[in-house]
Amino acid sequence: MHVVFREAHGLDAAGAPVDLGHDPADLIVMSFSDSDLGTFAAGWRRADGALPSLRLVNLARLSHPLSVDTYVERTLVGAKGILVRLIGGIDYWAYGIRQVEALARARGLALAVLPADGRRDTRLEAASTLPVSTLHQLAALCDTGGPVAAQAALAQMALAAGLYAGPVAGTKALGAVGGWTPEGVMCPAAFLLGSTRPRIVLTFYRAYVSAADTEPFEALAEAFAARGMDVIGLFTPSLKAPEAAAWIRRWVSALRPEAVVNATAFSARDGAKGSPLDAAGVPVFQIALATSTQAAWAEASRGLSPADLAMHVVLP
Repeated sequence: MHVVFREAHGLDAAGAPVDLGHDPADLIVMSFSDSDLGTFAAGWRRADGALPSLRLVNLARLSHPLSVDTYVERTLVGAKGILVRLIGGIDYWAYGIRQVEALARARGLALAVLPADGRRDTRLEAASTLPVSTLHQLAALCDTGGPVAAQAALAQMALAAGLYAGPVAGTKALGAVGGWTPEGVMCPAAFLLGSTRPRIVLTFYRAYVSAADTEPFEALAEAFAARGMDVIGLFTPSLKAPEAAAWIRRWVSALRPEAVVNATAFSARDGAKGSPLDAAGVPVFQIALATSTQAAWAEASRGLSPADLAMHVVLP
């Protein structure tokens, strides 16, 4: 192990070094986004044993060069395939990419370094060891999001690393907008056909579905169901995007709910058009999903952090 001393302080030089203590796994997925990691965890669980072992790590925990060196020598050295998703380009984790690339080339590992902003990045392609065509397929699956696409990406990484991966069943695409119940994504029209009780419409961001992070909405649906009400979720990238807003407005009206429960932040109003959530003429209840940990929330005297207050109270 060696310590890297640096005079300049870049974006990847911060904090004290840490040893995460992770044991090696066949496949490693690394990202700055917990949503990414949650999606891959859901995709791996969905495979039900048909994928190799998996290790997930948030790159924010590897901000110090010594942390990177330790992780390379303790964990990555035992991997067969490594997938890295970067937001903002290579400069946001430059030292880490250099070290991971050196390891992959020295040991013949399958390495995919992918952009997380939907744009092609030739510098990330050059740092990878897989063909560009494979990188583009992996990037498309990651950008699609959702457990099925994540499982397919892990299966492709496994095959590229010479490991077994079982077939991936299910639709990999996830629409920009759509309906949701605790059973999964569904058409709101199909929900209408099967719903016989008073209804609640629950609106939230598409990112929660693509990240397989819907537990809060499952809990809400369960609570409403216990009180004799059916819940249909409507997900969208934004309540202000014209096409998405029109779709939400149409289905909020068609579903004729008793109330709307909204989990998006910011304001949904668009001048004289008002909010698409008002289409049914029923009460709209705003809920805030805290970004703090449960322990931090329980210990705090204030319910929301300053950032959450700004997003869910001040700006709306």
